[in-house]
Amino acid sequence: MSKIAETIKTISQQGARQPRVIIMGAGMSGILMGIRLLEAGLSNFTIYEKSDRIGGTWRENTYPGIACDIPSYFYTYSFEVNPNWSRRFPPGAEIQQYFERVFDKYKLASHTVFNEEITHSKQVDGKWQIETASGINDSADFLVAATGVLHKINQPEFEGLDTFEGAKFHTARWDHNVDLQDKKIGIIGSGSTAIQTIDPLSKVAAKLILFQRTAQWVFPLPDKAYSKLWIKLTTRFPILGKMLYRIYRFSFEQSMGVAVTKPGLPRTILSKLCRWNLSRVKDPELRAKLTPDYLPGCKRLVMSMPFYAAIQQPNCAVVTEHIDRIEAKGVRTKDGQLHELDVLVLATGFDGFAFMRPMSMQGLNGLTLEEAWKNGPQALRAMAIPGFPNFFMLIGPHSPIGNHSLIAIAETQTNYIMQCIEKYMQGEFDLIEPTQQAVDDFYKTVNDAMPNTIWTTGCNSWYLDDKGVPGLWPWSPQQYTKEMQVADFSQYRFSKA
Repeated sequence: MSKIAETIKTISQQGARQPRVIIMGAGMSGILMGIRLLEAGLSNFTIYEKSDRIGGTWRENTYPGIACDIPSYFYTYSFEVNPNWSRRFPPGAEIQQYFERVFDKYKLASHTVFNEEITHSKQVDGKWQIETASGINDSADFLVAATGVLHKINQPEFEGLDTFEGAKFHTARWDHNVDLQDKKIGIIGSGSTAIQTIDPLSKVAAKLILFQRTAQWVFPLPDKAYSKLWIKLTTRFPILGKMLYRIYRFSFEQSMGVAVTKPGLPRTILSKLCRWNLSRVKDPELRAKLTPDYLPGCKRLVMSMPFYAAIQQPNCAVVTEHIDRIEAKGVRTKDGQLHELDVLVLATGFDGFAFMRPMSMQGLNGLTLEEAWKNGPQALRAMAIPGFPNFFMLIGPHSPIGNHSLIAIAETQTNYIMQCIEKYMQGEFDLIEPTQQAVDDFYKTVNDAMPNTIWTTGCNSWYLDDKGVPGLWPWSPQQYTKEMQVADFSQYRFSKA
């Protein structure tokens, strides 16, 4: 049990007031927030989930080849180490099963309302009033957005897309009823999702075409299957899993976490490994197509060993000519060539700046979220917004998500929220919100530090907002964890309802 949970349990026994909490989303971070509350003995909360089951990203994305790009022993709750991972980079279905097991273990179903998307939220007389798509109304002292980073898909607007006569779907809406065997398949996009699909699709397609706008650096971190003996050992001796969690966390923080945020040896090593991996493409023409014109790490790195081997197969091709339009029989590129297809896969990614939107949100004095974010999404230390008291975000704007475990970040953030809830229970405030000055000061330091990061070196990435500014924490993940261990209440305004 965490220190803050023990404190909250103690003051509850002393008669402290009990908060009501509403959590938006039953994905990784929403489940975690629910566990934090139960750990502290706080049971008056509800998780609203738009779908019919939990999981978030791992529920929505079921495309062939989907896997985590963070090693399995690090991509877990630190307090729920999983001994049953089959691989270093487990398939998506296995991760989904892990979250389902944790959800069931902590009996969160009794706190969860499924098939209810929160469409409106409003701060009224010190309470958050919410309304769902079906008309359910509810209220709470605290509102926590756990909607994830990548949940709103980017739907491309190619001319003629609706005229395509074959099967077409976004990777986040994969149609498993479509027979892919011996089909001509086109993939639009070259990000992580597209690259992960190449290997499995190359094994069944008669022809596989990757329509690539921008080449992607691929980091050669080998995958490996865990033996039955190893799984038995980690099951019998949980300390092994905990040790691996610490080892992988330390290695990622000291390598990837440092490489992307400041120049130095880790960045040099990362670059050399990516370039070595690319050198495995033997055909000079194909290698030139797959060579990015930006530094490794500027976009989120893809972890894949099989991609380069798969894309070199005779039934695979990379097309770099820009798409002119979609026609009934396939994709026509700017050079006039028609690439005939049976199946069109849209690997066009997500809106990385949607956060809890499209939900409408209104804070104090009628302030809307769109007004507060007219210059782009901002939140004090990725979590709180001036004018929206008792509202917190998990994995909000400028979280340290660049090739790092989001679970580790969410654990830091939920601990921070629990510290705020403890102050509420003690009666120190009814409403808490960050001061505008604190947010302004924070973003001055962010902007000053951002030029040291790899993300500003020149690439087009979902990390960038519409002004080309990265929406990420510009320092190491370990620095974020350190700074967030103890809440700095001098950055907040306390008030009574």
